Amino acid sequence: MVYESKKPENKEVMECLEQIFQAEMAGIMRYLHYSFMVMGYNRIPIQKWFRDQAQESMDHATVIGEKITSLGGHPSVVSARVEESHVHSVDQILQESLKFEGETLKLYEKLVRLSADNIALEELARGFVRVEAEHLDEVIKMLKKSN
Repeated sequence: MVYESKKPENKEVMECLEQIFQAEMAGIMRYLHYSFMVMGYNRIPIQKWFRDQAQESMDHATVIGEKITSLGGHPSVVSARVEESHVHSVDQILQESLKFEGETLKLYEKLVRLSADNIALEELARGFVRVEAEHLDEVIKMLKKSN
């Protein structure tokens, strides 16, 4: 017996995957931009952290794009809008990161709820929920002032 791939997922699942894909594509631009704008004596570790975040967004976008096509969809060639505050203090860009990570986490949580009986999709989404929640925790810790 030859395994046949499932029919395309329901419209709501595909829309959610597309929103996640666009958010992760925006994350690449956002974090790469932030890495350029960090100045001061702590530049090197903070710049590296933002570049690592950009790479991770690219990795996430790749996985989600592959999932979209495996479910019969077509990933768009646009990203979600990236707001530019023109304020590039580390505190400000970490606040912006916190907002972005929170919004992305909500999309992954929505995907978990929409996964229904697609266990593989649910597990994929749950893994991303864990990773995004850990990012939020890290950013919150970075925003805390040391004593």
